[in-house]
Amino acid sequence: MAYETILYEEDGPVGTLTLNRPDDGNMFTAVMCHEVRDCIDAIRRETRTRVLVLTGAGDRFFCIGGRKEGMEDTRLYAGVLPTLDMYEAIERLQKPVIASVNGYAVGGGNVLQVMCDITIAKESAIFRQVGPMMGSFDAGFGTWYLEDLVGKKKAKEIWFRNPRLSAREALELGMINQIVPDDQLKQATRDMALEIAERGAFALAAIKTAFSARHGGVGGLARLAHDLLLRQYLDSEESHELGAAFAARRKPDPDKFGH
Repeated sequence: MAYETILYEEDGPVGTLTLNRPDDGNMFTAVMCHEVRDCIDAIRRETRTRVLVLTGAGDRFFCIGGRKEGMEDTRLYAGVLPTLDMYEAIERLQKPVIASVNGYAVGGGNVLQVMCDITIAKESAIFRQVGPMMGSFDAGFGTWYLEDLVGKKKAKEIWFRNPRLSAREALELGMINQIVPDDQLKQATRDMALEIAERGAFALAAIKTAFSARHGGVGGLARLAHDLLLRQYLDSEESHELGAAFAARRKPDPDKFGH
């Protein structure tokens, strides 16, 4: 599928989604948000890809936020940059997502890497949450998930003071998982993705969904039950016996339950 603002390629079990607006800091546009969402939704519906890598084009920017130019002049959804569509798509994807931070991760770009399951960054990467400096904010994914990573006090400081964090500082805070020399980022990311791809796909999906369910409430629990557990139950002896008994208008045999 051809995209306007992103690139997507598969290499074995690893898919790589690249934000492809390097001349503008790989900043989000409405088109990019929808393309990222649609790409991830497509990955969710296939079994070739075991791990998704998310990165930025070029060697300077991962992503430095978003632009609203060209959007409708309204306070309703059509006038709001649909970044949540991307974050929710990452959250719903029952495959691990690795953020490979190749430069500045600022504003919505930092929230984006926070939303990914694992973050690996090059040594020269910079992380910054600049919302209040720009008169904006991210109440939800950008606050709760950051708090999970660095703690409430530090998350508030990051949002209130907007410090410029080096990759080393971000690692020490627990905001990211690993840093590597700049020229090793691509290979180190692939090595990590291939290692994770060797793990059980169902187990990874269950673990990710369990983490997501903590914040997802009824929606998160429904994902765990419907997308994962329901399929196993419907293939069970108990389910087949209940279905057969219902069709035959007889009582089911309890000896076939719970085994």
